[in-house]
Formats: sequence, structure tokens, C-alpha cells
Amino acid sequence: MEISKELPWIIRDLLNKRTPKPIEGQGSLLRRAAVLVPLFKADSEYRVLFTKRTDTVEAHKGQISFPGGRIEEEDGSPLETALRESDEEIGLSRKDVTVLGQMDDARTVSSNYIVHPFVGLIPYPYEFKTSAQEVKELLEVPFHVFLSRDSCGENSPVIYEGATYQTPAYRYKGEVIWGATARIMRNLAKMLRESSNSDY
Repeated sequence: MEISKELPWIIRDLLNKRTPKPIEGQGSLLRRAAVLVPLFKADSEYRVLFTKRTDTVEAHKGQISFPGGRIEEEDGSPLETALRESDEEIGLSRKDVTVLGQMDDARTVSSNYIVHPFVGLIPYPYEFKTSAQEVKELLEVPFHVFLSRDSCGENSPVIYEGATYQTPAYRYKGEVIWGATARIMRNLAKMLRESSNSDY
């Protein structure tokens, strides 16, 4: 499946035409976080950049995730959180991010967070500087992996820290992308497929 070279701008237009769906009515039990979905072009294809978290972080140990984290009081907005955390975790300067828009909220299945996702176009190649405490490695996944209807198991059993979660899951090069991260990518792919640009 070939991706259009205008993919980032199509995503931007689609996101700007809609209002992100919030998760409401959950009381004070859920904490709030924001993440950046970094999109870039390499070898004539668009890819998404993920982090594999270390085993020393507070939450989501060893999971594949987006750069991001808990919203702090000093952050002016969830977007500011996503950009700050991206700088802290992978050395991605906010001036190098072209923000394409905000997606629907997602809820984590193992840590009681509401996540506010933002899609951003980033330059590549880039001199990333990962946080040794938070990031074990970076993972680049071709965007077409998420557009394939066959690549996402809708109710895949994922065992994590002794519990089994029924969750959307993508598998790529031995890694499993699941939980809120998988739902964010599934929602983005669904939005693209349902648009008039369904030939992706």
C-alpha cells in the first residue's frame, strides 16, 4: 500500500475539521497525560516514531509508547506537555515539530490515565538524544503497518505484569504495540480510511 506524499497535510486537514472527543465523567480517579505522535519521512515512506520505555520508569515499564507524560501544573496546555516531554525524553526540540492537530482522548488500560494525543511532523534524519532513565530505545514503524486492516488484532490478549488485557495490538519486528498507544494509531488509521482519501 503506497502512502501519498501529502499524508501529513491530509492528516492536518482532517484533524482541523473535527473536534477531538474528550473522555469525560471519569471523576478524579484518572490522571491526565499528553503525548506526541511523531510522523516523519524516510526512504520515501512515512513512519511513526515510538519509544520503548525502560524498566525503571514509574508506569508502563518496557512498553512501546509515544514520547509524552503526565500534565504538570506549570504546563500551559496539554500540547505544551507533549512538546516538553518529547524534548526531555528524546531530545526533540519543540521548534522542530510542526503540529498537525489533536486526536481523540484515549485511556490507558493499566495505569488510569486519560491521554491527549497530538500528531506532529518532525525532520529526519534527526540527532535524537534519549533519556537513559526513561527510554531504552527508539522504534520506527512504517505508517502502512497501521493502515492495513489485517495488522491490528482488535481483541488480542496481552499479558503485562501478571495481568491479561484484551486490547488492540500491532506487532512489528518482535515488538507489540498495544493499549492506549495502539488505540491512538487505530483511530488515526480509521479516520484516514473513512475520509475521501480512502485509497491509502
